[in-house]
Amino acid sequence: MDNGVIEILLIEDDPDDAELTIHALKKHNLVNHLHHIDDGEKALDYLYQPGNEMPKLILLDLRMPRVDGIQILKKLKSDKDKMSIPVVAMISSRDGKRYLESHNVKADAYIVKPLDFKKFFSAIADIGLTWKIVNTPVV
Repeated sequence: MDNGVIEILLIEDDPDDAELTIHALKKHNLVNHLHHIDDGEKALDYLYQPGNEMPKLILLDLRMPRVDGIQILKKLKSDKDKMSIPVVAMISSRDGKRYLESHNVKADAYIVKPLDFKKFFSAIADIGLTWKIVNTPVV
């Protein structure tokens, strides 16, 4: 089913960050279908449930209780059927890249979640715009 719909799976446990992310993407018309999951364990259940359509992009908070983003990222990137799904890691620290490297795992991209609303909104919108440009078919 490829009708130009950008399907994004947002895995974010903070309701405020999730709301801002969804708002930023919708405001810039970057997503027609977005699925939000607020827990890492539920996210893995969704991703490994037979019959569920796989997202075209995953926005992943790295720091969550129980099953964190690092565990999800490791599982996805070691799975031959899911390793090609682009994952953008979202972290609250400027040390995000080092944090990922310290766990010997790589995301396709990462963003620092700014504490400032305008910066956060802009960062999420930039990720969405980049994704839209990269995945727009050439006519």
